[in-house]
Amino acid sequence: MGRILEIKNLSTHFETEYGVIKAVDDVELFVNESDTLGIVGESGCGKTVLALSIMRLVPSPPGRIVSGNIFFDGTDLLRLDDAAMRKVRGKDISMIFQEPMTSLNPVLRIGEQIAEAIELHQRLDTSEAMNIAIETLRLVGMPSAETVVRNYPHQLSGGMRQRAMIAMAISCKPRLMLADEPTTALDVTIQAQIIDLMKSLKEDIGTSIIIITHDLGVIAEAAQYVAVMYTGGIVEYSSSGNLFSSPLHPYTVGLMESIPKITASAGQNEYLKVIPGTVPPLYKLPAGCSFQDRCPHVMNICREEKPLLKENTPGHKVHCWLYG
Repeated sequence: MGRILEIKNLSTHFETEYGVIKAVDDVELFVNESDTLGIVGESGCGKTVLALSIMRLVPSPPGRIVSGNIFFDGTDLLRLDDAAMRKVRGKDISMIFQEPMTSLNPVLRIGEQIAEAIELHQRLDTSEAMNIAIETLRLVGMPSAETVVRNYPHQLSGGMRQRAMIAMAISCKPRLMLADEPTTALDVTIQAQIIDLMKSLKEDIGTSIIIITHDLGVIAEAAQYVAVMYTGGIVEYSSSGNLFSSPLHPYTVGLMESIPKITASAGQNEYLKVIPGTVPPLYKLPAGCSFQDRCPHVMNICREEKPLLKENTPGHKVHCWLYG
């Protein structure tokens, strides 16, 4: 099974009045064909900027990709001109953006928004594209698809808007799909339906998926591999099973311990565990490990040098001085 996406030493910075914000800092990742990679971390750790960097949609100014490579099926996306990238975007790589109510165009009907990409990439007329839009909405489980194509975004519920976004993303059968917080702000029943939908689409179409979320439950349910991000960098990478059974980085351990647990004793009160401290500002990161001020195992070397990458067990990688 080959790699559909390989990211090497990717850094994306933003120029601000406070200084340079290193939103993505020397990231290395890969995604295998037909696999799902979960990227997890607190808000503001760089997950969305990483996805926008892959899509080459980082707003410039103030942002820019300052270094690295993004190889998609062997082609470096950062070396393509704008016209060539537009042919890739939407057809070969698609993205489900966070919060569909603000991502969908409020003045265009749902069918028009889905059909637009189909017309552009498949060279079909409007009638043919609209028929495919209806079939795609049916594929994602949209009720009354023939009616929904004539509706505006505000006329749909949150779950229906999310399905419309997914339909738009898969309308051209992309080889890679990026899903940014696909279940945020949805109730648990709709969340489960969206996760099941993405899993079935991966099996039916063969699309590789990157799920970006702060919800570890979504990762456990949907992803085969997981990358944990903190202050713009990857601190741990592993298979989903290994990460949940044997987390290595203190930040990952803190995330796991902060998950609410149902105790066996009814009425037993337990305080929810939290990671102490706050995330340091990205324009003023400390020397050494950026997690040092929140880590219960901090050592002198943690304050002096950035931790090197250590493969603790085959396929389980961590940036932490606890492991050499």
